Amino acid sequence: MTTIGSERNKISAAALASLGDGRVAYVRTLLSEDAATLFPNAPDMAPGHKLWALLSADGTPIVLSDNPQAVLTNAMENNLVTVSVH
Repeated sequence: MTTIGSERNKISAAALASLGDGRVAYVRTLLSEDAATLFPNAPDMAPGHKLWALLSADGTPIVLSDNPQAVLTNAMENNLVTVSVH
């Protein structure tokens, strides 16, 4: 078991990944040529385009868009709190 934190405050990597599951999602940017890694059913796209992805707290892909507002709107419609990943 992989643990994160001090000896006093241990949390497994699996438990950390499940925090916020179903309530928290994160927004990240990626390039069009990398979209198929997270979204295997994404259509072929010309390389070099900036896209925005909404992923659940555990990293499960939810939505992909070329418009950041569309990603945030989807999160709001599904009552998800969004955080950004840098």
